[in-house]
Amino acid sequence: MQPHPNVQAVQRTLDDAGARDSSGGPSQVRLLPEAVHTAAAAAEALGVEVGAIANSLVFDADDAPLLVLTSGAHRVDTAELASSLGVTHLRRATPDFVKRHTGQVIGGVAPVGHPQPLRTLVDTALEAYDEVWAAGGVPQAVFPTTYAELLRLTSGAPTEVA
Repeated sequence: MQPHPNVQAVQRTLDDAGARDSSGGPSQVRLLPEAVHTAAAAAEALGVEVGAIANSLVFDADDAPLLVLTSGAHRVDTAELASSLGVTHLRRATPDFVKRHTGQVIGGVAPVGHPQPLRTLVDTALEAYDEVWAAGGVPQAVFPTTYAELLRLTSGAPTEVA
């Protein structure tokens, strides 16, 4: 069976960028037996700490998409983040907004593989983990990577988000 087109797009982006996992090998999207819609569920399925899960959260920042890759161990402080970014309104995006800007659904949004690159912030808390896991384009897909690779792959800005 052919993987979902979103998974194919994420893997193609990883391959094209020469993405690596924590061992230095190619980063490969893996399909889990069941969908994992939360960081806690992903951590349990993978046998890792919840903080090592890179949640992909899409926000509506004054009508522009903002992707925040945050550690699953905490929540984004939207008021502080809005202030530091100089935006008037920073709110969780609607499912339609997320789908329109990423081509993916909430619960499976990957850091890469979108129709257009998104402005991205990467939580500095993820640096504490040798290996981090990110969504692979659908809720049952994940891939291993590192904090440094997330920054490189997304052209993201290291940011304290909690």
